[in-house]
Amino acid sequence: MALREIVLVPDPVLRRKAKKVAKVTPAIQRLLDDMAETMRAAPGVWLAGPQIGVLQRVIVVEVQPDPDKPDTQHEFYQLVNPEIAKTSQETEEGSEGCLSIPGYVGDVVRAVAVDVKALDRSGKPIKIKARGFLARVLQHEIDHLDGILYLDRLAGPDKLHQLPEDDAIPEETKVVA
Repeated sequence: MALREIVLVPDPVLRRKAKKVAKVTPAIQRLLDDMAETMRAAPGVWLAGPQIGVLQRVIVVEVQPDPDKPDTQHEFYQLVNPEIAKTSQETEEGSEGCLSIPGYVGDVVRAVAVDVKALDRSGKPIKIKARGFLARVLQHEIDHLDGILYLDRLAGPDKLHQLPEDDAIPEETKVVA
């Protein structure tokens, strides 16, 4: 495994659409492992291929399913060619940040629940029914694969906030990717 450099705004690679992975190979599995190591070292909780300059439809996600239960085991996903198959009608505004846009958080309206189809790291099809925070994360990361940043989805022009330099992003707003 190797740490990869995280690409920052305004790098144009962040605005390009990632290409579908034709086959999950050992090289793709190494890429997923590198992404997991990079995400954890950042520290972040998810990361998309374009954020390390790789225009492949791959994401890694590691979240705590219930922020109110800090002792619960984290869910870890390495997804290839993820796509949203279904979104809930119900939406909610929430705070998001991004490793590619350090020092800022913004309020974004997202679906409360999504169904995502993808391949796992072995190339097997999987389906994820996500609600709440995990649903928000998956929408954020799949947006990255389409060249969309959370800045494009701000709930309003006054919904982007710069963080004080000495402040850490609060865990509940750490939609980092």
